[in-house]
Formats: sequence, structure tokens, C-alpha cells
Amino acid sequence: MAKKRGDPGPPRAKARSGGARPKPARLPDTLALLITGTDRDGDATARPLEWDRAAGPPPRITMAPERPGQPALAPGEQVLARLRPAGPGRFIARTLHRLSDAPARIIGLYRAGGDTPGEGRIQPADRHARAEWLVPPGEAGGAESGEIVRATPLPANRLGLKPARIVERLGRLGDARAISLLCIASNDIPDQFPDDALAAAARPTGIAGREDLRGLNLITIDGADARDFDDAVFAQAGESGWRLVVAIADVAHYVRPSSALDAEAQRRGNSVYFPDRVVPMLPEALSNGLCSLQPGQDRGCLFVEIDLGADGRKRGHRFGRGLMRSAARTTYEQIQAAADTATTPAGLPPDLLPALYAAFTALSAARQARGTLDLDLPERQVRLAEDGSVAEVTPRPRLDSHRLIEEFMVLANVCAAEELERLRRPCMYRIHAPPSEEKLFVLRSFLHGIGISLPAVAAIHPRDLAGVLAQVAGTDQAGLVSEVVLRSQSLAVYSPDNIGHFGLALPRYAHFTSPIRRYADLLVHRALIGGLGLGDDGIGASEASGFEAIAERINAAERRAVLAERDANDRYLAAFLAGRAGHDFAARISGVTRFGLFLTLEESGASGLVPFSGLPDDFWEHDEASHSLTGRRSGRRFVLSQKVLARLVEANALTGAMAFRILEPEPMDQPPTTSERRRRASPPGRARRAS
Repeated sequence: MAKKRGDPGPPRAKARSGGARPKPARLPDTLALLITGTDRDGDATARPLEWDRAAGPPPRITMAPERPGQPALAPGEQVLARLRPAGPGRFIARTLHRLSDAPARIIGLYRAGGDTPGEGRIQPADRHARAEWLVPPGEAGGAESGEIVRATPLPANRLGLKPARIVERLGRLGDARAISLLCIASNDIPDQFPDDALAAAARPTGIAGREDLRGLNLITIDGADARDFDDAVFAQAGESGWRLVVAIADVAHYVRPSSALDAEAQRRGNSVYFPDRVVPMLPEALSNGLCSLQPGQDRGCLFVEIDLGADGRKRGHRFGRGLMRSAARTTYEQIQAAADTATTPAGLPPDLLPALYAAFTALSAARQARGTLDLDLPERQVRLAEDGSVAEVTPRPRLDSHRLIEEFMVLANVCAAEELERLRRPCMYRIHAPPSEEKLFVLRSFLHGIGISLPAVAAIHPRDLAGVLAQVAGTDQAGLVSEVVLRSQSLAVYSPDNIGHFGLALPRYAHFTSPIRRYADLLVHRALIGGLGLGDDGIGASEASGFEAIAERINAAERRAVLAERDANDRYLAAFLAGRAGHDFAARISGVTRFGLFLTLEESGASGLVPFSGLPDDFWEHDEASHSLTGRRSGRRFVLSQKVLARLVEANALTGAMAFRILEPEPMDQPPTTSERRRRASPPGRARRAS
């Protein structure tokens, strides 16, 4: 899922990957465009508003200057434009009509001072923007030099930097919370609830008339820093299996269809998590209060009771609407420590944890038997000090207690999808398509080059990919193969049309377990309530027609959240390393492109670009099939996941961009691939030289 970003700069030689050279993109004379940034001359850059990524990278489009008196084009704006070719894969476009109002989405660092008294400059926070914005006298909005600001374009009447007016001050770059505020603003994440939604969230409602589950020792297991608790679990051993109960916060009771709360929750789509804060999908009165399964508090819930066999297979399930009281708020670390030492946390019955872990073991065995794809890649977490600076970056632990909760939640999600199909009710599935034919071709070519075969079957199964990972487990190639397999995967999305979940090897799957933070789960709850006759706050079969449009909105919100969270981590890590420019780091190559390499530091997980100027002097040829760059003169080779020693050249906390220079790569023990041997034997072609 991780996508590396970088500015390819001027057009470079086409990558040679052993196939036919792709033809330059052909575009119609008139096209809707999305403004993406500015070039070094201050002119807006754009891409087609709709573009099929399978067709390759979008063409480079530069917008002709706007007419005098027209506001400058800003990132995020949409226009209808007339295009004319300006070289292979390049176009010049002139605006015919603005399709959207100019958003106040210029986010950057304000610096007072300029050629005229009272002027200032805004350095964009978007790493793709190449030109600053001019703040004319009287348009600074009280901003002080060194503050992060939001601005909107002004009409441009002259050549040079485009003018802008500051409309909001977001704090100083070095201040606590400033980085997450910058990412919230840059990604247009709603962070203020309307008054009517706040009023509705504070309005108490009764939770009577439910099945009483307060006699069960349901417990929550979350991270130590968790701020909302939306799932609780219970297990009890039987003669030939286990009775499991998964209880989920009853958000549907408080967030009714077509209400102000519902409209705002759908607009947000999901909660967004940053190192210093959460931007919740629901107001705190619900997310951290009435809906949160806090210990010792009566809470409404939707639950599923599951009959699990000794072989880890589900024998039956039952949904209901209940009244529960969490017996304990526990953490992953507490539960794991108790399991490792065969002790019982205070306040819990002695048979609860053994039953939970025994059921988890059976579920894990069943998961392995059905052949799921488990890409357990390392993650890191950013921990902040009191002043908002980065205190440390540590590996995120991966414990059996994490896996236990995941297995219970996956099982509950499967039950929800099955139940809605049985009831013939609308379902918002979580779907994951198999890899495309194109991606499988690239994957097979890569694996063939290192002596591994992937079954040539009409329909690939995740166990086939799991078998590939098993072949290289514990070897130097494990990281490389895992990265390439990951890049072959499709993106999991929400849809009312079911195609199954490839990665989990499940024919039906729907998110049911996190309605506090995901709107899709709330829809599943409402469909279950309506189908089972559990209240008047559900939805009926006739409301399935709106699910397709809702799926598009929440998929877009999910992508927005992922991008914002990644941007925040990049900026925090850049701030953490800003004072260590010139230091050397152990790293791995995490991306190989036509315009350089991406590295990930082993110490912190920070990522950055090695442009061709940061590589040893040579003519570098990119081979897409083997994910490598090879020096034509020296034969030196850089390949995905290879260990290298790199020097940090620059770390920019404003943009999150980091630049490195390669010092010495570790020698590669892999022989050249077939395509590389052919290339070296062929007449010299075009290549990129490091300078």
C-alpha cells in the first residue's frame, strides 16, 4: 500500500524494461484538469482530472499564465482547459473555464520582507510546488514571520510571483501541534463540528429494552494511548470449542440516518490519527463518552455470539442488541505479559485469558489453512515530548495480543457480511481485488529473474504468494520479495458489490467492528438493525441504491486520511532529523525509479530521495522488471531492499522532504537478471548520468 512520492523534475530517458517503448500520452484538445502545484517559474502545473494509473504516469501539463486581473490558479482547483502539445508527454494548457472556486489551500511558511515595504513571501508546504507566493502589503492578516499560514490567491496583474492573501494563521513551525495542523489544513480534513451536530451529540438518549450482557466478563484490549474503545471480547471454553462474544459500540443508537450527526460523520468518513491528536469522525461526547466502552459503565452495544469449533471453523453465530459493562480496560502489553507469565490481571476471572488465547490459536490455524497473505512489514511510531518535538521513533511492537484481537474482529466481520446476505439487506463490503494481469506479469518476471516461479494459473490464490514468501523466509532476499509482492497488490476499498477479499482469502467480508471511527461500519450496523428488527434506527432493503455514492465518498475520505497521516509522519521525522544533516545512516532501498532511488533509514523509518546527483558518477539505466538501477560503465547495481550507507543532505520539516547521497552499497550476491544480461549485451541506449 505504501506509495513513495517525489518530483521527477525535467523529462528523463525512458526506462528500459525489455518491452516495447510506451507511446507518449495522447490527450483531447479540451480536457478537465486538476491543478497540482507550481513549477520553478511560478506557473501552475496540472494533470488530467481523471487518469487511469494503469496507463502509466500522467503527462506533464503546464498552465499558461492567467489573464491580467484573474486570480492565480491554486493547487486543488479544477479547470476546463485547451491543450496543445509541447513535446513528448508534455502539454501547455490555457484555462477556458474554472470548474471550482479557488480554494484557500495555499499552505506554507510566511516570511516577512521583500522588495517593497510590507511585503512578504509564502514558501509552500507542498513539496511539488516550486515557486513562492507574494504577500502584498496589507494582505498578511496579522501573520508574523515564521508562522505557518493558509492563503488564497489574488488577481495577478504583473509578471513574477503570484500574489496571495493570508486568511488563517496555523502557528509556528516549531510549535507543538503545528505539524498536524498543517497536515489537516493541507488535506482539507474537517476538524470543526457544526453546532447542530455538537448539540445532537450532547443530547442523552435511553438504552433500555436490550439483552443484558452485564454478567459477561467482556474486556477491551487496545493500545496504551487509545482514546476510544469500540470493541470488547469474551471467550468461554466448551466441550468441543469455544463460545465467543464480540460486542461493538452501538453508534447507530445515537447517530440516526439523515440527522445532522449523520451528515457530518459521512462527510468525514473516518477518524484521522496523528502523533499528537485524533480528528474524530464523531464529537467527543460520543467518541470518548457515550459510545466508548469504558470500564464499569453501562453501554449499549451490537454483539455477535459465535460458536467456534476446535478446528477454528465457525459453526454458527447470532446477532443481538445488548446492554454491557466492560469488566476492564486492558492494553496489548498487559495482556501479552499476562499470557507470557501465565498470570491473571487484577479484576479478571482466571479462565478468561486462557480461553481467549486458545480460541485465537485455533483461528490462526484456520487462517493458515485457508491460505491468507500475511505481509507483516515493520512499522514505527513517533513519540512526542511535552513541547511537541519528536522525543523518539521506535519500532511498533507486533504481539500475539494484537493478532488475537485482529482474528476476533475478522471473524465478527465475516459474520456480519454473511448475516446481511442471509437477510438480503444492503451491505457495504470491504473488498480486495486480486492483482491485475499487468501487475502479475511484472511480479512473475521479477521472480523468474531470481529463480522463483509463481504458478501459472488462471486465478492466482493468496496461498500462491504466501508460498513465495515462505521460500525466501530468513534469507537476504526476504525483504526484497516482500516489497515486490506488496507492490503487486490492489487497494482494498468499500463497495456495495461483493468480489471477496483476496488478501484474507474470504468470499465475503464487511467492516462491523469500528463504527466510532469508520462510517462504513455504521452502515453495516444499521443494515443489521433493520434486517433483524432490532429497532427503528436501522435501514431497509430499499436504501441500497445510495450505497454506491456513499462508497465513493468514504473511499475518498480514507485515501485522504492515509495521505494526511503519512504526511504528518514524514514531517515529524524530517523535523527529528533536521539537525543531523551530514550524518551517515544505514538504510535500505525502498523504491527504484527512473529519476533516482528512495531510501528508508533502518534506525527511524524515515524515507527520502536519492536523486541521480546523489549516486556515484555513471550512466544509470532503470530496469522496471528487476526493480534496479545499473551503472553502464561500472556495472554497479542498486536493487529494491538492498542495504546501503547513505548521508543525509537535507531534511525539510515544512515539506517533509529528505534528500540523501549514497556512500557505499553492500555487495549484491544476486546474479544479473536475464533482462540485465540482454541489456548489457545490446548497443548502448539512452541512460541517465549522475552529475
